[in-house]
Amino acid sequence: MPEKKVKILLIEDEQILAKMYKDKFVQAGFEIVSAFDAREGLALAKKEKPDLVVLDILLPRENGIFFLEKLRKNAQTCLIPVVAFSNYDDPETAKRAIELGAKAYLIKTNYTPQQIIEKIKTYL
Repeated sequence: MPEKKVKILLIEDEQILAKMYKDKFVQAGFEIVSAFDAREGLALAKKEKPDLVVLDILLPRENGIFFLEKLRKNAQTCLIPVVAFSNYDDPETAKRAIELGAKAYLIKTNYTPQQIIEKIKTYL
């Protein structure tokens, strides 16, 4: 029986970045489901039951912290690991994301896509 691919929910509102990360993750052998805002991400998390969520913090309407709060309150999704990644380098936001169970808060500009993939593998 073929090994089940690891499913990642990528929540990123910038189309160019979303496509680049999706392509990199697919090349690395992951199955990718994409959302462009927090509400769409929550709906997909419930429907798709991803193995991990890669979450941008600065999103249109509700931000990544809103997503984490809602994700953790839902019995179906509360145990899904989340890696926050953002260009928003704010210690308070990072602290809040970790308090809400994010495994890491990565600053996008500090990592290449390949390094982000390596980091993500450690949380699966």
